[in-house]
Amino acid sequence: MRLDLSLYLVTDPEMCAERGLEDTVAAAVRGGVTLVQLRDKHASDAELVPVARRLKTVLAGSGVPLLINDRLEVALASGADGLHIGQDDGDVDDARAALGPDATLGLSVQTHEQLARIEAGKLDYLGLGPVFATPSKHDHAAPLGFEGLAALVDASPLPTVAIGGLKAEHVEAVRQTGANGLAVISAICGKPDPEAAARDFFQPAASSMPRR
Repeated sequence: MRLDLSLYLVTDPEMCAERGLEDTVAAAVRGGVTLVQLRDKHASDAELVPVARRLKTVLAGSGVPLLINDRLEVALASGADGLHIGQDDGDVDDARAALGPDATLGLSVQTHEQLARIEAGKLDYLGLGPVFATPSKHDHAAPLGFEGLAALVDASPLPTVAIGGLKAEHVEAVRQTGANGLAVISAICGKPDPEAAARDFFQPAASSMPRR
């Protein structure tokens, strides 16, 4: 499946609760989301597997991949398209061996030291951030800002997606750094109309963002 990082939705169970996770994701994809990551830090693997399977059904035929945050066993059991892991959430070599060569595997990177340690051949993309402080992750690293993001993008051997407090108004600034796209949570999940919120990222003010 072709990897398009343009508008990468990371789900939040609380923000999606009122509308429902599946409905939120379906609406966001209609609005232009190009990749979905299922993220739930509190649910068990057994609870997440059926959720992931339902999201796979929602995304069927859309061309939008489903990745799982951190939970390798959930990714494998649900038939998800891949996995995204943090620096402390598992070993890249082990994840790639378990997933196989065709699955998508992404890694969060916050510093140049972390970037220097990666094996590009095992990964498909890097999530760089946080660009700004964000309430969705309380233990995040120091915010990079756009200057710090640009420096990491410039040094990265892989496609990159920026994350951390980003909104539609930041599309042009992210594009200027050379990143391949934006990952968002509250800018879509936290909105009453996720479809319209996603479309905002492709409005004339944000028209420079590539749609691949």
